[in-house]
Amino acid sequence: MGSHMCDLLLAEGMRVICLDNMLTGTERNVAHLSDDNRFTLTRTDVIDPVAVEGGVDYVLNLASPASPTDFDTLAIEIMRVGAWGTYHLLELAREKNAVYLQASTSEVYGDPLVMPQTEEYWGNVNPIGRRSVYDEAKRYGEALTMAYHRKYGLAVRLLRIFNTYGPRMRPDDGRAIPTFISQALRNEDVTVHGDGSQTRSICFVADEVDGIFRLLMSDETQPVNVGNPDTEVTMRLLAETIVQLAGSSSRVVFRPQPFEDDPKHRCPDITRAREILGWAPSTGIEDGLRSTIEFFRALA
Repeated sequence: MGSHMCDLLLAEGMRVICLDNMLTGTERNVAHLSDDNRFTLTRTDVIDPVAVEGGVDYVLNLASPASPTDFDTLAIEIMRVGAWGTYHLLELAREKNAVYLQASTSEVYGDPLVMPQTEEYWGNVNPIGRRSVYDEAKRYGEALTMAYHRKYGLAVRLLRIFNTYGPRMRPDDGRAIPTFISQALRNEDVTVHGDGSQTRSICFVADEVDGIFRLLMSDETQPVNVGNPDTEVTMRLLAETIVQLAGSSSRVVFRPQPFEDDPKHRCPDITRAREILGWAPSTGIEDGLRSTIEFFRALA
C-alpha cells in the first residue's frame, strides 16, 4: 500500500521521501519510480531516530508488518515499530511542523461485538492473545498520536484501515487473498481456516489510497474508517470466487483456525468518511480480484 501511496502523492505534484527497512517490503514495488527525481528511497528502520534534511509538510506512518503470519514470527518487531517507530515519526513531524498521519487498523476493534464498526466503538481485544502484538501496537499508536495532538497541538490524522488488497502484495504474505490466489494459480488446494463463515470487508488498494489522501488533506483529527462495507464476504465465498476468476481447478478445503481470537465479522461504518471526506469506494469485488490475480499471474 505504501508504494501505491507514493504513486498518488507524486501524481499530486509532491516530493516523496520513502523510508523502509524492507522487512516485509520489496524495492520492486517502487522500481518504476527510480528515474523520478522527486522520489527518494532510503533504507532505514524507524525504530531508530529519523533525520530528514529540509522541509517536510506531511509525515505518513504506514510502518508495520500486518499479516497474521507475522504476528508470531515478527511479534517483537511489530511491537517495537508500533511504539518506537510511532514515537520517532511523531518527533519528526513535530520538528518539521508537519501534518502527521497515523495508519491504524480495524484490528483496534478486535473481535467486534457490534456490526458494523463505527469509530466510537472501543473494541473487544484480548491484550495477551497471539494477535495482540498488532492490535495493541496500533491502539498504542493511536493513543500516542492523540497525546502529541493534545500536548503539542500537532496536526494529526487517524486512519483506520480495513482489509485492503491489490497488486504488489507479497505472494507469501500469509493473508487470505494472496494465499488463495497463489494456491489457485498453482491449482493446489485453496485452504480456508475455520469453517469459512467468518467475514471480511475487502477494499481495493486504489480506493484505499484515495481515502488516505483525502483524510491527509482534511482537517479531521478524530479516527476515520476507510474500508468497503459493500464487499463484506465470507472466506469460503472469497476462496470460491478466486478459484473461479483464476480459471483454476483447485478445491476449497478447510483447516483448523490457527488464532483463537480471529474476528468472526469485520465491516466498517464509513459514514464519517462519506460526510467529512466525500469518499466512498468504487471498485467492485470481481474487478479488484481480477486485477490482483493478473498481477500474481505475471509475477509467477
